[in-house]
This record gives sequence, C-alpha cells and structure tokens, in this order.
Amino acid sequence: MYTNSAVQPPRVAYFCMEYGLHEELKTYAGGLGILAGDYLKSACDLGLPVVGIGILWRQGYTQQMIGEDGRPFDAYPCYSYDFLKDTQKTVSVRIRGRNVKCKIWMVDKYKNAPLYLLDTNLPENEDKWITGQLYGGFGEDRIAQEIVLGVGGVRALRTLGIDVDVYHFNEGHAVFAGIELIREKMANMGLSFDQAMALTRHEVVFTTHTPIKEGNEVHRHNILRYMGAYNGCSQSQMMSIGGDPFNMTVAGLRLARIASAVAKLHGVTSNRMWQDVSGKAPIISITNGVHPATWQDKAVQQAYETGGNLWDAHMQAKLSLLSEIHARCGATLNPDKILIGFARRAAPYKRSDLIFRKLDIIEPYLKSGEIQLVFSGKAHPLDDAGKSIVANLVEMMNQYPQSVVFVPNYDIEVGRMLTRGCDVWLNNPRRPNEASGTSGMKAAMNGILNLSTLDGWWPEACEHGMNGWQFGDGYEGPDQDLHDLDALYKTLFSEVLPTYYDNRDKWVQMMRKSMADTREQFSSDRMVEDYYSRLYIPTVASKQVAVMTNNTECRPV
Repeated sequence: MYTNSAVQPPRVAYFCMEYGLHEELKTYAGGLGILAGDYLKSACDLGLPVVGIGILWRQGYTQQMIGEDGRPFDAYPCYSYDFLKDTQKTVSVRIRGRNVKCKIWMVDKYKNAPLYLLDTNLPENEDKWITGQLYGGFGEDRIAQEIVLGVGGVRALRTLGIDVDVYHFNEGHAVFAGIELIREKMANMGLSFDQAMALTRHEVVFTTHTPIKEGNEVHRHNILRYMGAYNGCSQSQMMSIGGDPFNMTVAGLRLARIASAVAKLHGVTSNRMWQDVSGKAPIISITNGVHPATWQDKAVQQAYETGGNLWDAHMQAKLSLLSEIHARCGATLNPDKILIGFARRAAPYKRSDLIFRKLDIIEPYLKSGEIQLVFSGKAHPLDDAGKSIVANLVEMMNQYPQSVVFVPNYDIEVGRMLTRGCDVWLNNPRRPNEASGTSGMKAAMNGILNLSTLDGWWPEACEHGMNGWQFGDGYEGPDQDLHDLDALYKTLFSEVLPTYYDNRDKWVQMMRKSMADTREQFSSDRMVEDYYSRLYIPTVASKQVAVMTNNTECRPV
C-alpha cells in the first residue's frame, strides 16, 4: 500500500498512446506501453486513485514475421476482446470538420487500475479507421489519433464523472488534452487564454522519453488547423505552446508545471536538449521501474528469498526458454553454454548487431558454441533501416545456426521468457541515446547479469564485476561504435566468459547481488511512489495556493 498516509493521495489521470498489460491485449508497441502497463499495475497494488486513458487499437501495432527472403514483413489482423467492459458511454470529437464518436471501453482484467480505451470503430463514423493501427499511417493519421487520445480522453473523464486532480501526459502524444483543458477553462470559467494556460499548468505533469531531438514529433500548423487540433485556440496561441512547427514535446513541457525524465542520465540529456525552450517546466529525473509480479520468475524469486538453490531455479527458466526457442525457431541450443540475450526495438542507435561487426574476432566463439546469442525485436513498419537491422540478425542466424537465434514477432510473452531465461543481458546503445532501458531491470530481477554500456538506467545500478558489467566507460566521442565494440569484446572475453565457465560460485553471488540491488530500487512501486511525492502532491499543493491567492501564474518549482 501507499506509504505516505499523512497526505490524501491525489486522483491522477494518466494519458498514454499505448498500454502493455498482457500479450493478449494488443494495445502496445514496445517499452513505452510496457511502462504504462506496469505503472497501472503498481498503482493498483498500492491502492492509489489512478485511471489510465488510452486507445483501443483494433489492429494493434504489427505482427512482424520473417519472410523467405530473410526480411521482416508486417501483418495487421483485426482483434476483438470479449473481456472488455462496455461503459455504455461515448464522447465526440471534431476532426477535419466532422464529428467523430468515440466509444469508451474499460479494462480491469489484469489487476490494474481502471484503464479506459477510446474506440472510433463504430458504424456511424466515416472515420472509423482512426483507432485502427497503433503508430500507423502518416502525419494526418497521427494527429487524428492524438485528438482522440487527448481531447476525447478529457471528455471521457467528464462523461464518466471522474474528478481529476492531476493529468499526467506520458510522452507528447497526449498534449491535445492540455489544449482541451484550456478550452474548457476559457468556455466555462470565462478566463483569457493566458489565464487558462497558467491554471492548466497547475494540474498537468509531463514525462519525456525520446532523447534524440529528431525523434520528437512535430507538425505543421496548417495541418493542425485543418485536422481540428487547434480546438478553439488561435495560431499564435498554439505557437506559444508548441512553437513553429508545432513540437509535441515542447508543448508538453510548456503545458506542464513540472516534467520528468526517465533516468538520471536522461534527465541531464533532456535538460541539455531543451535548454533553449522558453517557459518550459523544470525537468527532474524519476527513473523508470518494472512490475516484479509480472516479470520475475516465481521459482527464481522463491530461491532468492529463501536462500535456496538459485542456480537450479535459473536453469529451470533457461531450459523453459530453450524449449520455446526450439518450438518457435527449430533451433537447439546447449543449456550448458552461456546464453546472451538482446531484445529491443530495431533502431540504429541501439546497435543490435554491434557484436558481429568484427566477425574475425567473434566467429570462433560462435562456431564452437562457446557463445550463444538470442535476439528479438521489431522494426517500425515504415523504418527500412530498422528492417535491415533485423534482416542482418536473421542472416547471422542462418550463418551460425548452432549459436545464433532470432525470435520473430517480439511481444510481452517473448520478452518475459528472455528476461527470465538468459544468462547475460546485452545492451549497447550509443550513449546518451537510451532513455531508460527497462528490459535490463527485468533481467536483473531474475538474476540475469547485465552487460551494458553506461547508458539509460545502468549507470545508477552498475557495480562492475559485482552485479554485472559495463563496457565503454561512458565514452561519447568520435568512433564511438569502434570504441564500444573493442570494449565489449575485452569485457566479454576477459571477465564474463571466465566467470561463467570457471567460477560458478562467483556467478551465483553476482546473481544474488543483481536481484538485491534492483528488485525494490527499480520496481514500478518505487517509481509510482516517486511520482506521487515529487510530481503529483506538489502540483496539487501549487494549484491550491494559486486558487487561494487568486494568482494563476505558474512559477518555476
């Protein structure tokens, strides 16, 4: 339960484009959605008044399989769910001059805080396609989806009779909710735009994720106006929020009283990225966490807590993973040989195939089977570079079938198996481009030892040679790929392999320390409590002071 009983916890509406609660509910693409799902589960566990607002994606993100040519291809089946609760309520939003009706569904099957999903797939809608594919289509499609999430989400809360103290925008996709809050105050309270904007900032918090400036979503104003995203605001008012072109992250930073990055290093990176944005919220760091009950293997957890045989429990999880790999891919891996896992979105900065870039060095280990590698991950359907990365991993599997495997169609189920059954979790993004990297937390909670560059969450957790290993020493200079590759080989060959094969006692000791260092500090319970103590409660207090003093100016915190 929530530990700060001296303060009545504020009611929070958490807006996110995707939610990963379980593999059977296809409303997620990757890490952002998994984080949102874990957030709702911990809010429920802690008894906190949180509701989630999202979209019911009828075709999900993508089913991405490997074709006969070795390249990934995408399929979009239409999903239906008999466990969703029909609230019998709808809301309407204006998109391209037309009313679009949004049905409100509720999800509470997975012991999560209530999650409300908006659905435009209704017979009366000319634009029923809006909630079809998650992250599908181009600019106009994305804006339409974000109007449904933001404007429709606020209206859904009103229709459901849910009073909210704080609105939490998880990424920039939700910022049109802020525009709707401003519109409400102007229409219902008779406030000017500046007054409504200032008061809105006293009830909004924002989490930024993408640490690559070019990866932050922008839209031209003529398209926003045409789509209906202005929602009663003028172009000059919208420019004052998001700039020109309209940057969704900048808008989130200006609409919020306070913002959070998702790791300490990410906080430094984010403040540097957005330092020239006037009127932005201060950005603090609240490191992500994961939901232990979802991700931790029960036998491994029990062995750790009772002082039992942790290695035997780990080997049960490893054998289960190897069996599933054989069933899915036809590959037979050796349980006695080290198994290194890598599962992430296929993006160039994550460098999925880094370990193969000097084949003359790594090849002898692959041919002998002394090193076994299992990969998984999806590329965005429109990302040719990402698909080429996947194709390269598949080519490595074809070239070294006895030691390299690529598991297609990465999802929660695959992620859960890999973060329970591997021996080592490899992570090698170009620092400082990894925002957090929660898969490494899941692995660590299962006693899997991280081998990672000092990026994302790992600089906060790593005790080299004690609970895992780092390589690259945080280097960010020229030839970073070559520098990190050489460091990876050195650490892998001189420290990781000798410990695994020649010093089992030390390996198990490191497993225990990995679990001890992460199961609380990097849990989503800790993350949610940090949100309450550092974001939500101070924001409510700030609004109360502003209302009492009749001063809606939002000052830095």
